[in-house]
Amino acid sequence: MLIKSNFSIMENSRMKKHVTVVGSIQIGFSVLGLLAASVIFVSLTFARGFAEGDDTGQMVLRFLSISLPLLIGFLSTLGLVGGIGLLVYKPWARYIVIVVSALGCVNIPFGTVKGVYCIWVLIQDDTIKLFNTDQHQPAPVIA
Repeated sequence: MLIKSNFSIMENSRMKKHVTVVGSIQIGFSVLGLLAASVIFVSLTFARGFAEGDDTGQMVLRFLSISLPLLIGFLSTLGLVGGIGLLVYKPWARYIVIVVSALGCVNIPFGTVKGVYCIWVLIQDDTIKLFNTDQHQPAPVIA
């Protein structure tokens, strides 16, 4: 019985390390995504200046310069919030990161590798137990 409980503690510790890695990866990629959204916005806004005489080109570049940075920025913000939430073991963060990771799988090859790893870590039974425990709730305040 003692061996089983020690193994459970070790397994729990291993999954804590994986969750920390996933949270850190999410934060890092999200910051890069926010930077990329800014660069895309500035670049496409600059490119609109070269299509001054073409109304269709202006319309397409205006649409792209707004929609692409908004989409990338929105997903990056979700990933950033989810990554920070994972580091403090908030149960809602697990769901956000699973969704963001699944959507990121279309970004071949790095997004796919990152997404598969994040999803694998977050759907493990030990990870689910880690987020369902009450040990991460703050201590009650004594008046």
